[in-house]
Amino acid sequence: MSKRLLAIFAMLLVASMVLAACGGGAAPAEEAPMEEAPAEEAPAEEAPAEEAPAMFECTDEIGCVTYYADEPIRIASALVVSGPNTDLGMDSQRGVELAMEFKGDVLGHAVELQAEDDGCSAEGGQAAGQKIVSDPTIIGIIGTSCSGAGVPMSKIMSDAGYVMVSPSNTSPALTDADSAWNPGYYRTAHNDKVQGKAMAEFAIDVLGVTSAAAIHDGDPYTEGLARVFADNFEALGGTIVEFTAVNKGDTDMRPVLTAVAAAGPPELIYYPVFTAEGGFLTKQAKEVAGLEETILSAADGMISPAAVEAVGEAGEGMYFSGPDLGFENELYTTFLEKHTEVYGIDPTSVFHSHAFDAANMILGCVEEVGVVDGEDLHVGRQAMRDCLDATSGFDGITGTLTCNEYGDCADPQITVSQLTAGEYLPIWQIGRASYRKRV
Repeated sequence: MSKRLLAIFAMLLVASMVLAACGGGAAPAEEAPMEEAPAEEAPAEEAPAEEAPAMFECTDEIGCVTYYADEPIRIASALVVSGPNTDLGMDSQRGVELAMEFKGDVLGHAVELQAEDDGCSAEGGQAAGQKIVSDPTIIGIIGTSCSGAGVPMSKIMSDAGYVMVSPSNTSPALTDADSAWNPGYYRTAHNDKVQGKAMAEFAIDVLGVTSAAAIHDGDPYTEGLARVFADNFEALGGTIVEFTAVNKGDTDMRPVLTAVAAAGPPELIYYPVFTAEGGFLTKQAKEVAGLEETILSAADGMISPAAVEAVGEAGEGMYFSGPDLGFENELYTTFLEKHTEVYGIDPTSVFHSHAFDAANMILGCVEEVGVVDGEDLHVGRQAMRDCLDATSGFDGITGTLTCNEYGDCADPQITVSQLTAGEYLPIWQIGRASYRKRV
C-alpha cells in the first residue's frame, strides 16, 4: 500500500474516533428518580373502650318488681267465683278482663292475670292472699269481692308490700285507721257509711216508715251496713225495734224472725246479707205471724240472677240498696258493647264497672312509675302506693275518683231498686229527682 493510501486511512480512523467521542452512538440509559422514603406514620390512637350500660339499681323503700324482655306484667284478682255468690265475683272478673283488653300492652309488656277465689269468707281471703304474695312477680291485686275476705287479705298484702284495689268491699272498717285499714289498700266501691244513710233516708222520707229492724250475719260488710242503717234511721226520728243476727250457713231463720215480730213488729226489715241467707230470710219472713205486711229490703250483696232465684215469688216488690249504675258516659256504652261481644251476656251484678276502674288504676300507675331499661321494666312497690295515694280526678266509668289517705276513692252514688217481675228497677237515687218521682 502506498503511503498516500495509508495516510488517508489513518485520517479516516481518527475522524471516526472523534465522532464517537462527540456523541455518536446510543444514549446512556436514564436513571430512575430516587423514591422518597415514606413519612413515618404516627401510631394510631386506641378508641376509648365502650362503657357498659349502668345496671338498674332499685332504691324503692319496699322493693321493685322487674319484668325482663318478653315477660308480661303480672296482676292478680281475688274475687268470689264459686258458690252462691259467684255472680257477684264473675261480674267483677269480667270487668278486670275487659280493662286489660282495652289497655293493651303497658310500656312494651303484655299484661297477665292470675285469678284466685276469695270464697266470700275470711278463710278464702286468707288463702288467696297467701298464695298471691308468694309470687314476687305480681305487682297489684284487684279484690276482694267480699269485705269478710278483704279484712284478712288486706293485712297479708300490706305486710308483703303489695297494693290492692277492691271493686266491691264496702265495709266502713276497711278504710278506718282505728279498725281494719292497712297501707296499700284502696277501693273504687262506695263506703257503706253512704249506703246505710241512703237506705235510712229512703225508708223514712220516701216509704214513710217509722219503725224498722236490722239483721246481719256477723260479716264485716253485713254488720257494718246494718249498723250504719240503724244509726241513721234513729237519727232521722225512726225506731229500731230489733238489731240482731243470723249465722252464715243457717237455713232456718224463723227463730230470729219470730223475735223480730215479737219486738215490733216493724214496718220494715233491712237485711244486707248475701244470697243464700237472704233467700231463706225472704221466704220465711212471709210465714211468720206479724210480718205478713212488713216491707222487706236488702242490699247489693243480693243483686244478681242467683238472688232473684233464691228469693222467688216472696221477693216480689222488695227493695235493694246498691251502687247507681246510671253511668252516662261513652266509656260505659263501649264497655257494655264489648261485654256482650266477648261474653254473650249483660253484666250479672253491680260492680263490673268498679272492677274495670280498679284494674285501670293499677295499670295506670304501672305506666306512670315504671322505669324502662332497654327492654326491661322495673316497678317500685312503694312507688305504686305513692301513685295510688295521689289519685285525683281519675276519670272512670263510675265517675271521677279521688283517693283519700285511707283508700276511699269512690265517687259514691247510691240507688234503691225494686224487684219487679224478676228485674231490679231503679226507683230512687240520692239527689236524682227523676228517680224519686217513680216511687
